[in-house]
Amino acid sequence: MDELRVQAAALVQRHPKDARLRRVGTSRAGHPMWLLSVGHGSRQALVVAGPHANEPVGGATALRLAERALADPRLCQGADATWNLLLCLDPDGARRNEGWLSGPYTLGHYFRHFFRPGFREQPEWLPDGADAAALPETRALLDLQDELRPFLQCSLHGVDVGGGFVELTRELPGLAPRLAHTAARLGIPLELGPYDTLYWPTLGPAVYRIPPPRRADLAAAITEAAVESTWFHPHRYGTVTAVVEAPMWGVRAVGDASPSADPDAALRAVSRTLRRDTRLLQALLTRIRPGLGAAADTASLLAPVDDYLLVCPGLADSWDPDTAVDDGTHPLPPLDTARLTALRISARRIALRTAGLLHQLVTRAGRDPSGALPDLERLIDAWCADYHDGYQARWIPVARQVEYQARVVLHAFQLAGRRAPVSRPGASALGTTPAKAEVPFE
Repeated sequence: MDELRVQAAALVQRHPKDARLRRVGTSRAGHPMWLLSVGHGSRQALVVAGPHANEPVGGATALRLAERALADPRLCQGADATWNLLLCLDPDGARRNEGWLSGPYTLGHYFRHFFRPGFREQPEWLPDGADAAALPETRALLDLQDELRPFLQCSLHGVDVGGGFVELTRELPGLAPRLAHTAARLGIPLELGPYDTLYWPTLGPAVYRIPPPRRADLAAAITEAAVESTWFHPHRYGTVTAVVEAPMWGVRAVGDASPSADPDAALRAVSRTLRRDTRLLQALLTRIRPGLGAAADTASLLAPVDDYLLVCPGLADSWDPDTAVDDGTHPLPPLDTARLTALRISARRIALRTAGLLHQLVTRAGRDPSGALPDLERLIDAWCADYHDGYQARWIPVARQVEYQARVVLHAFQLAGRRAPVSRPGASALGTTPAKAEVPFE
């Protein structure tokens, strides 16, 4: 977090006429929220980094985009655009992940230092609507959206294990082939059936349409992103929101569209594994909880644990062909190798995150009267080995993650610009770009 602020300030010093840095909010713990703005155009693009605490790539991507916008006249003056880059939406949570940011970049190190707050403490969500939003981070983003009324908003996310994909609140025709081209050039696997989008319309390979929000109970909100969110809040202004997911550990099989020999058997297996893992984790929590005491961060670590253990049984039942109830609202899509791989990865992810949080609860308490720590160490090692050996999960260098995410944002910027009129007289509209310029910013 400190490095982001320092590098943004240095960029402003180098470009005082075209770049500004201002504080737009303060987190619950008192950390500043910084907005880096580049250009002086009348049309606003908003980029939100760090909405999820364990997904740090967006901060580096925001700095890369600022440098590109300053270097390429097509991105500011030529598009009558200003780039507004929120360096981190959840600075409190981001700081809690700094234990793994300096490496080593191993799955075990990551999950043992993983932190992501409980659902109601994640600032992108509006489970009770915008008017009732209580988190100061959320209020800062809502105020920024209402101030800027951006034609494009990009929310920068990271997939810990899997592949890249994009979610849109409005369609951007032409994004899918550009995404495929960029991913192929950079060696980034694309996820053709992510768990996040399991029930959402597909707009093209690895591009998905976010459905409008609806009323939902807590379990559905956590698992389906069904509630109101800051993705849809600026919809009234004609904003296109693009959620750009970049993977940290890539898995090639998430892009394998070949049919599965026996999808029902695969679903039964993943459901059975999730139920078994949930029972193990629940038993460990029962052993650990009485000895936790009143450490300052105990509640913040327990909240996501309780969220994960709340949704696991319902997930297992909804995937299992023997227990799933088809009420017509959430029928499973056709399950090819890519989707089944994504489901297996998701089931393993939720277990590993829970184990990592329980590990931190024990180690931060400074004592382990229940003797749970060796069991947690064994589970984390075994489950990480399954990712590495069973799914061939491989670390993607940070520079490549950043370049991929930045290029995808630039594609969305150009395509969204074709939807919106350029308001400044005489400005060069992005829509005049020749059709043959299929990948203009690579």
